[in-house]
Amino acid sequence: MSPAPVIIAIDGRSGAGKTTLAIELAARLREHHKVSLFHLEDIYPGWNGLAAGIERYVTTVLAPLHRGDSAEWVSWDWTAHYDGDTRTTQPAEIVLVEGVGAAAEAARPYLAAAIWADSPEQDRRSRALARDGESYEPYWDDWAAQEEAWLAGDDVPARADIRVLNLADGAAPAEVLQALQYLPSLAPVLLPELGARLGLQLRAERIDAAPDPALLFESLFGRSANAVWLDSSLSPDGSTAAERSRFSILADDGGPHGQSVRHSSGTTRVSVGNASVTSEGPFFRWLDGVWGHRTLRGPEDYPCEFTLGWLGYLGYELKRETGGSDVTAETPDACLLFAGRAVVLDHVERTVWLLALDTADAGDWLETARTAATGAAVGQAAASGREDRASGAVGPYAPGHALNFAARDSEVSYKAKITRAQHEIAEGNTYEVCLTTALTAILPAAALDPRQAYLALRRRNPAPFASYLRFGDLTVASTSPERFLRIAADGGMRAEPIKGTRHRDADPAKDALLRHELESSPKDRAENIMIVDLLRNDLSHFAVPGSVSVSRLCAIESYATVHQMVSTIDARLRPGMPRAEAVAACFPAGSMTGAPKVSTMAILDRLEGAPRGVYSGAIGYFSLSGATDLAVAIRTLVLTDQAGDGTGLSLGVGGAITADSSPQEEYEEIRTKAFGVLSALGAEFPAG
Repeated sequence: MSPAPVIIAIDGRSGAGKTTLAIELAARLREHHKVSLFHLEDIYPGWNGLAAGIERYVTTVLAPLHRGDSAEWVSWDWTAHYDGDTRTTQPAEIVLVEGVGAAAEAARPYLAAAIWADSPEQDRRSRALARDGESYEPYWDDWAAQEEAWLAGDDVPARADIRVLNLADGAAPAEVLQALQYLPSLAPVLLPELGARLGLQLRAERIDAAPDPALLFESLFGRSANAVWLDSSLSPDGSTAAERSRFSILADDGGPHGQSVRHSSGTTRVSVGNASVTSEGPFFRWLDGVWGHRTLRGPEDYPCEFTLGWLGYLGYELKRETGGSDVTAETPDACLLFAGRAVVLDHVERTVWLLALDTADAGDWLETARTAATGAAVGQAAASGREDRASGAVGPYAPGHALNFAARDSEVSYKAKITRAQHEIAEGNTYEVCLTTALTAILPAAALDPRQAYLALRRRNPAPFASYLRFGDLTVASTSPERFLRIAADGGMRAEPIKGTRHRDADPAKDALLRHELESSPKDRAENIMIVDLLRNDLSHFAVPGSVSVSRLCAIESYATVHQMVSTIDARLRPGMPRAEAVAACFPAGSMTGAPKVSTMAILDRLEGAPRGVYSGAIGYFSLSGATDLAVAIRTLVLTDQAGDGTGLSLGVGGAITADSSPQEEYEEIRTKAFGVLSALGAEFPAG
């Protein structure tokens, strides 16, 4: 008896390309493993034998193979329409079984993984008849009816670990092989494939140019379903904020290594081209498995920490994994894409870096990106008249329909929640409550262009952590000024919480007075210092003892529409500590919860009565260098397709409540914070 093999089923309706997929997948797996292949069509007892064939397959093939024994089974003679000879399938390290019913309910206890192959019906029929000729055509409808009856009682597609749309373009085997590597049950056997990630090589090119970022993004990624633009839209000017504004990163999930992931309520779905794999478990545990090790270093003279990797957002409801309660959001709890190629703009050196994993098509992509970068140079774009259209450099953005936001909380109800928060403080249940609410609107389909809306935001309210994220039917447009957490490749950690806000005034004297008022406000300083203490504690869980320090306390930074009070906390990550867990220890940002964090999050759940979604989470990257840089998702507009009912817009706003907060002043503060986004869209804060 041999060791029990790993059995992987490839299921799908007739004509979905299962046989070709299995053969080509087996060829790839044989580079590192001994692989056996079994075809169910050899065992079905006739054209009406689907149910009986599944039973034969489970009892005479799967059961013995699962024990490590040879499987002896009776074949079917399709010419004689009767039982044929007895055959033997030997166990191997990996056994692939393919055919309709391969992942049936009775088979699942024996399987390590189940793959469901989809294909358009017209393609399935033509493929099946081309393969089996006229012998199949008289039985197509009967066989299809058996498939329908079987699937009506056994929803294999819903239970499959991996689903793939097999377009017969040769891409499916490689996509499925990548997807298989995300299944924990296969990790031990696929160690050689997983280890190949550590051997990735980076190709990089430096170009002396300063292209218009909006034009370059549109040129390279404008038609990508999933794309990210981490946009340092605040021009470097020597201020403290300039350090955060040096780099912009533009990427999508194209190319051989491109992937995207969505996580909701404990379920993670990774898409690799037309294949997708679903797994259950905490998101930060999943993140730790795909990021956190220094697997790719940049060129010696490359100044940015991003060396390709994951980019996107983490939503506030991931707090369920960090001490908060389990709340379901309407948007995914996390959306990330894996970029195997990207463009990095260095706004200080005025250079462009093209990055790509070394694959067969890397040279072609680098040539395309090089042409786009030089063609999008600001001077050339302006000369051709393209700059205005791409970057929105002239005129306000006006949706094709009146944009009227509604408030989740009226002024009266929001002030009442402030009073309830102060009661919790008086009872000793919390020191500070970062209360939030939301403004929402729905526009008819095509009445608003998300990209143009973002360009208006970045023009009206430039910020060091601005970002534009597109994940299919979900778009995030953010002009955040606040860093949540940075972990450098060498382990340096930094958090820069913002607490304390005043609006800007066109009158320089009044503006200076507002800045001074914020700088000298005991209340705002108290709010800021409480969050500094909270973050010192969060960072200390994974920091080298004695390395936590406050290098800047209650400094004032001025942006286009607001003055902000900012502090900086630094630390050093202990060697060997899991980086994803270090992020989790600080999540969500203390500046968006209050202190102490866990008990205050519970209070917020009761007061707010609704999920926050993307708002209050984090936006940024997780680099293959082991570095991460994440912003707090504030000043953030979330746009979602409403299943044919138009586009939904959501803008979260809030502020810190302390014992001496004035409800009226706190209400005015959320109006101030919303102003930058609303004014860019020609909208106003809703009355009442």
